[in-house]
Amino acid sequence: MMDLTDRHCRAFLRLFSRHIRLYTEMRVTGSILFGDREGFLKYDEIEHPVILQLGGSDPEQLGKCAQFAEQWGYDEVNMNVGCPSDRVKNASFGACLMANPTLVADCVASMVDAVNISVTVKTRIGIDDMDSYEELVAFVDLVSKAGCQHFIVHARKAWLQGLSPKENRTIPPLHYDRVYKLKQDFPHLMFTINGGITDLDQAQTHLELLEGVMIGREAYFNPWVLHDIDSRVFGEPVDGLDSSPIQTRFDIVEAFLPYVESQLSQDIYLRHMTRHILGLFHGQPGAKRWRRYLSEHGPKHGAGLEVIEKALSFVSQEAEKEGGDAGNSDTSQDPSSQGCSSHRDSSRHVFLEKEDVGLAAAG
Repeated sequence: MMDLTDRHCRAFLRLFSRHIRLYTEMRVTGSILFGDREGFLKYDEIEHPVILQLGGSDPEQLGKCAQFAEQWGYDEVNMNVGCPSDRVKNASFGACLMANPTLVADCVASMVDAVNISVTVKTRIGIDDMDSYEELVAFVDLVSKAGCQHFIVHARKAWLQGLSPKENRTIPPLHYDRVYKLKQDFPHLMFTINGGITDLDQAQTHLELLEGVMIGREAYFNPWVLHDIDSRVFGEPVDGLDSSPIQTRFDIVEAFLPYVESQLSQDIYLRHMTRHILGLFHGQPGAKRWRRYLSEHGPKHGAGLEVIEKALSFVSQEAEKEGGDAGNSDTSQDPSSQGCSSHRDSSRHVFLEKEDVGLAAAG
């Protein structure tokens, strides 16, 4: 998600699992080739496994950017063919590329030839009136022959005219059955399903038929949905990066503080980290005060760890008044905006999706 899943967000989400695969914001090839390359590609080592998602339509440029991804140590490179926003469409990449599968295949072939890491494609099930299953099969067939062995499929078509990116995430109906059928018709390929999946119960149902499940916005706005993903999906205890148990939301905050402190020491403003943790106490007593205090005081000049500690005290106080445990309550079933992603191969990877361009856009 553009402007959301930056490196600070990914460092925070990594605390919930050792295995989830984290996606960068979509990076336009021209920005990497001719802009602030280090700024666009920089990440923290704790983020692994981490995937660079690219937006572009020039095979040579995509090949070069894939090489940069490999050189920087990314675990995978992903080509976005799912974003329906006007901004992306006008630049001739994103979902509009589904109308030109030959070009997508050329782009994939260029990236596959350039690197040794995996090259994947994120796509929709169709666009506008090009939404038949036969057209989707032809697209997957051609692109897979170019070297893509793993498709992340948002199980909605995209309307490039008439719907906003936000509407394209909800109005076109979901067709999970088409993704299942793709797996039946291409058993040698890997498929990850995306769209409308908001909890681990749904994810595990999909994982019975597919290699992966991708959840984007739920994981951002209600990150606690991920808290037991390692134990439920990977059969491992829910431990932090230092092997200390992660049992409550307060444990997550405690585990995040060293990262925040290290970034502050590098003159990174506190607000760049705190904006990503606003949803941690989603649905819990004191959540509103938590969000408000971080939002009001995080951007202030010189703000430090004391802001997070003060905000945490409001949640603790509210939990005590209610006689509950705000850090332990399970809200994995609570509704929220949308989004996370899980992928299962032989090691049952689960990853968080970076959903395309714009605060509200999704592929």
